[in-house]
Amino acid sequence: MLHCGARFLHRRVLTLWSPQVLTQKSSSSKTVPETASKKPQSSSSSLNLDDGKVFRLKTKWELSRGLLVFFLCSSPWLVQKLLSFTRRILGRRLWTSALRLTLYGQFVAGETHKEIKETLQRLQHLGVRPLLAVPIEEDVGEEKEGTCELIPFHVFSSVSLFAFISPFLLNLWSYFLNVYVVVLFHYPQEVSFSCLSQEENQHFQKSLRRLNSVAEYAVEKGVRVLVDAEYTYINPALTLVTIAMMATWNTQKPWISNTYQAYLKDTLERLKQDVALAERLGVCFGVKLVRGAYLNKERKLAKEKGYPDPVQPSWEATNESYRRCLDFGLDQVSQVKERFEMIVATHNEASVTHAVQRMSQMGINKNAGPISFGQLLGMCDQVSLALGQAGYAIYKSIPYGSVEEVIPYLIRRAHENQSVLLGIRKERDLLRLELWRRILRRP
Repeated sequence: MLHCGARFLHRRVLTLWSPQVLTQKSSSSKTVPETASKKPQSSSSSLNLDDGKVFRLKTKWELSRGLLVFFLCSSPWLVQKLLSFTRRILGRRLWTSALRLTLYGQFVAGETHKEIKETLQRLQHLGVRPLLAVPIEEDVGEEKEGTCELIPFHVFSSVSLFAFISPFLLNLWSYFLNVYVVVLFHYPQEVSFSCLSQEENQHFQKSLRRLNSVAEYAVEKGVRVLVDAEYTYINPALTLVTIAMMATWNTQKPWISNTYQAYLKDTLERLKQDVALAERLGVCFGVKLVRGAYLNKERKLAKEKGYPDPVQPSWEATNESYRRCLDFGLDQVSQVKERFEMIVATHNEASVTHAVQRMSQMGINKNAGPISFGQLLGMCDQVSLALGQAGYAIYKSIPYGSVEEVIPYLIRRAHENQSVLLGIRKERDLLRLELWRRILRRP
């Protein structure tokens, strides 16, 4: 049986995109600022996340809407039932209007280019940077058409490979990875999997060409691409494709980043292996570090199929895993400087505080350095706004699209992030205090 190890990847990964790759422009006039300054500014370790004064930047309507939405989101079951009930009562038009004023308005940038741009400009005024995310929620057996658009007035874009490659093919490719990846690298122009039909093979080849087009366009426009992680039975294929993209496009800067989920037991080891592979390939490496959102499904599948549970045994263990991965990333920054970038994607205040303190100790530029922070639009604003006002690079992950397209995304986020949604009590209390301050006209 053929086996694909690190040494083989070192020799072959560069060939994956060679048939479609266009020559990179050596001088891109629309690149983003350098990821690290020659004279790093020292980061301040003092970051107050408790006083709520940053909510004075919000309007009364934003405060009121936030309180209503967080009340609803405290019960994901209530959100789903309410959406179904109100749609039958109100009808499609009124239901859509009501959602635009509440859930949609809280968590989504908009549908049209004009609406999205207005949202981004409002965030930038608050010191927060945009990270547009394609709201595609899909699994094996849930085939949907997907599109991806990179809008060139932001510097990060999060994409799901489900927009390019069928989940069925990714799952199958992950299963046969050790056998068929050899064929893929040996014959990039005639990639053909015997386990796939002719139509599926054509779909796969077209997907690779589309992904390469996205990477080329992103580099040309100065937009960094963050590839989302999904389920454990698909992630091997996602990681392989992402590293192949890195091998082609990360020669000068980490334009392409892979996502690592700290709630999985083997995350730190896989992260170290992938970083070592990138070093051998001589390319830059980008990381989006998250805790993860598929805990219940992963455990259910492990139990049903009889394999070891891949998820950390407790919330505390997940936090420790996140801290270790975060420290590893920060250590990489100290070693390779601008050739490694990491976005600390978390709503956890302890993780944010730990990152800020270590950045201060290491003298990492908080505004234009290789470390940035990421959170979801409409959530954890007491942290996001505090980071932005303190001068840190903070990005909001912003889904966009019509109400019909985005609602499945919001419902799934509500179910998969109950630990986050149930932890919004602090933000809700701060919103309430700020609203009462304005009503009572207190200074």
